Amino acid sequence: MTRILYITNNINGPGGLERVLSIKASYLTDHLNYEIHILTLNQKEVDTFYDFSDKIIYHNIFVGGNSISYFLKYIKGLKSAVNQIKPDIIAVCDDGLKGFFVPLVLGKPCPMIYERHVSRSVEIKKGKRSLSNRIVTTIKFGLMNFGGNYYDHFVVLTKGNLNEWSFKNLKVIPNPLSFYPETKSTLENKKVLAVGKHSYQKGYDRLLKSWKKVVDTYPDWTLDIYGTISENEDLATLAKNLNISKTVNFYPPVKNIAAKYEEASIYTMSSRFEGFGMVLTEAMAYGVPCISYDCPYGPSDIITDKENGVLVENGDIDAFADGIIYLIENKENRIHMGIKAKEAVKKYLPETIAKEWDYLFRSLTNTSSK
Repeated sequence: MTRILYITNNINGPGGLERVLSIKASYLTDHLNYEIHILTLNQKEVDTFYDFSDKIIYHNIFVGGNSISYFLKYIKGLKSAVNQIKPDIIAVCDDGLKGFFVPLVLGKPCPMIYERHVSRSVEIKKGKRSLSNRIVTTIKFGLMNFGGNYYDHFVVLTKGNLNEWSFKNLKVIPNPLSFYPETKSTLENKKVLAVGKHSYQKGYDRLLKSWKKVVDTYPDWTLDIYGTISENEDLATLAKNLNISKTVNFYPPVKNIAAKYEEASIYTMSSRFEGFGMVLTEAMAYGVPCISYDCPYGPSDIITDKENGVLVENGDIDAFADGIIYLIENKENRIHMGIKAKEAVKKYLPETIAKEWDYLFRSLTNTSSK
């Protein structure tokens, strides 16, 4: 039995990385007979937001103190865990800088894979960037480029992400679908949906400005946004200032997000940048047509414009509003796009994506498929 160790920060949250790991790791152990271990950082208990297989074995490192003490304890904890587990392959799912240096820290006791779940654009912060911030970012990218070369494979989620890195060991494996239901949305409800935490990346400020134009024409439609609410983004105040509060609802994350997709008639993704856009594939699995900015990276891999959804030039707020209005006004096209969308995302079924990982793991351990 091949033993895989996933190194990540936390698996208790409602984020995309946690969701993907729950699907992928569970499928590998439940259906492909892998022994899966997950090593977390400063996680007091395993109380996951998403469902993980009961067969998965959990480990944790507790660290603290100043930066030097923190890093030294982390290194010691990594080495101790690896010596105990003795994995055949290590997969690092850590989008922070420290994740790039795990092969150097451990001395590569076995083949190692890095999984990049976000775009490099995540380093772009809200507002004007100072000279010092730009210098820090440049240094950080240099360190990433250095550390990434030590992995056997550097896995990204989309073809567009290939443009962000210059490694010879690059490989694209997209995220698996969380679900593929037999049912689908009726597309009858006057509901538009968005899912994701309140952040600069998700671009909800842009969505609300587009929504202002939509509800000026269609005040009986509502926009529901599900995700971790941040006071720093202050989206409720923006909605109030735009005089759209009565048609916008902000909700915290919910475990049964599938039910919300099924209730929606249109899905919107207003992100400035993405690692993949798994919410698009989830909505499409319910036959819900999506409108998304053609941001780096992910949407253009998933959506075929005017066929199974709508792609809009990144940042064009008026065009985004027009796209929503088009889907509202053209019910037949909305239904047609929804049918095409549900068919298009079959390529992201867990059994299909898991085969790609299985092939990669077997190539690294020189084992043949059963």
